[in-house]
Formats: sequence, structure tokens, C-alpha cells
Amino acid sequence: MPNAIEMLREDHQKVKDLFEHFESNESANKKEIVDAALKELEIHTTLEEEIFYPAARKALDEMRDEEGDDAIDEAWEEHHVVKLLSAELKKMRSSDERYDAKFTVLAESVKHHIQEEEGELFPKLREHIDAEELGEQMMARKEKLRQRGANGSKSRSHASKTRTASMRNKAKKRTQKRRRASSGGR
Repeated sequence: MPNAIEMLREDHQKVKDLFEHFESNESANKKEIVDAALKELEIHTTLEEEIFYPAARKALDEMRDEEGDDAIDEAWEEHHVVKLLSAELKKMRSSDERYDAKFTVLAESVKHHIQEEEGELFPKLREHIDAEELGEQMMARKEKLRQRGANGSKSRSHASKTRTASMRNKAKKRTQKRRRASSGGR
């Protein structure tokens, strides 16, 4: 049975591996590494925003943990920054002067976000959420998002899809929808 917190930790490790692969890679396939990382981040942020953060907010409200509520608000804003940088990277070519720098800034922001979630938020929530139920919901949603991504990108060549899948597998082996508009800021 999937555990939501462990799923998120695994996602975190995948993107950290992709960041490391980018940093150590001098070849021309940096664009593919960036594309793979952006796809993973898109899926991950969607799962957190649609499923995990609402459950976390509810648990923190029940615990009357205002500091935790602030952590959720900050996480939403960090996701916003990731989405902005991701959108800019998607429009750029890997040969653009600031491409590597922009991706590095994205990576640093995401690493900081991961550190806060894993070091502060997850430990608070471990005993106060149903991680298995959330994990099931997240796994089902993740499959739909992956299918949508595979079906929505028919213009990519088979070779490109295979290379991207290979990079994801390598990262794994080495270890969004927008904020709810009608939530009133919660």
C-alpha cells in the first residue's frame, strides 16, 4: 500500500538525482534532463497541491499548529516560483545564455523546498494524517497525470521518449493544477 510521505520522498530523490545528473553532464542532452525534471516537478506539485497539502492543512488545523499552516502557505509560494521558472525554461533553448543558470536557480529553490518539507512538515504530519489513504489517492492521480503526459506529447519522437524514460529510470535507480481558485487562500 503506497504511503503518501514516502511517495513524496521518492519523488524528491528523483528530482535531486536529475539535478545532480544535470550538474555533472557536459553533453548536449541537458535539455532532455531539464525536460525530465520539469515533468517530474509538474506531477509532484500537482499531487501536493491537489491532495497532500489540503490534507496537511486539515491536520494542522486540527492540531492548531499555526507554524505548520505558515509552512503550507510558504510551500504554495515556492511551488509558484517553480512554475514560473519552469514555464520560462520550457520556452528557452538549451543554448540560451542563461539556460543553465535558470535551471540551477530552479534546482536550488526545489532543494530548499525539499529540505523544509522533509525536515519540518513531514515529521509533524506523520502521526496526524492517513498516509496510506492519501498514498492511494496520489498513486491513482499520478498514473492519470503520466498517461496524460504520454498521450499529450505525440509530437515527440519515439527515440526522444525512450531517452527521457531512460533518464527517469536512471534517476530512480540512483535512488499541477493551480491552487484551488475557490479556496479563499486556503
